[in-house]
Amino acid sequence: MEQKILIVDDEESIVTLLKYNIDQAGYETDVAYNGTDALEKASKDHFDLIVLDVMLPGMDGMEVCKKLRQMQVNTPVLMLTAKDDEFDKVLGLELGADDYLTKPFSPREVVARIKAILRRMVRENVVDDQKIIQIADLSIYPEQYEATIKDEPLTFTPKEFELLLYLAQNLGRVLSRDQLLSAVWNYDFAGDTRIVDVHVSHLREKIEPETKKPVYIKTIRGLGYKMEEPK
Repeated sequence: MEQKILIVDDEESIVTLLKYNIDQAGYETDVAYNGTDALEKASKDHFDLIVLDVMLPGMDGMEVCKKLRQMQVNTPVLMLTAKDDEFDKVLGLELGADDYLTKPFSPREVVARIKAILRRMVRENVVDDQKIIQIADLSIYPEQYEATIKDEPLTFTPKEFELLLYLAQNLGRVLSRDQLLSAVWNYDFAGDTRIVDVHVSHLREKIEPETKKPVYIKTIRGLGYKMEEPK
């Protein structure tokens, strides 16, 4: 079955270009030209990934992404924007985007990013055939992309889950932000390690009893992060 991708941009020429190249890469595509239509389609139909422009008429891409996550629609989102601004980038990731490309970009680069995101979604990264990773009250089910805390189900974006899983698979090991960027995002973000910090913050909000006093994901000053078994 072909994987289905929703392309959202208000510029018809960009939509046509992206649709042609994504179709040629072997994916099924649908399109939307504004935020309202994008939200409706993404909430009603199944998509494997959404290519979402930030600057849209009416409801912008940031708001679309925010509303989808509030509705617990966790489809991966690749954001596109003409703004080369760190604040916008971080805000998009905080709202639940999985990746980010700044215009101008080549269609080949967009397709490469799509493939990278979808590869990471393939549930084949269980270490040593381990079906459940148990760390105190935290249970992680790698094959199902699911986790619970005290048997209560948790909701993650795909990228949040991949980061949680990688930290858990390296329990007790200090991991630098650059290591996490390489392992979880699968390519270099040119030193933009704030992306890691944003996602760690999201994880702490979901698994830590007190976010200001984390017991699972510890910050190792000057080095990075380490997942520990709470004492």
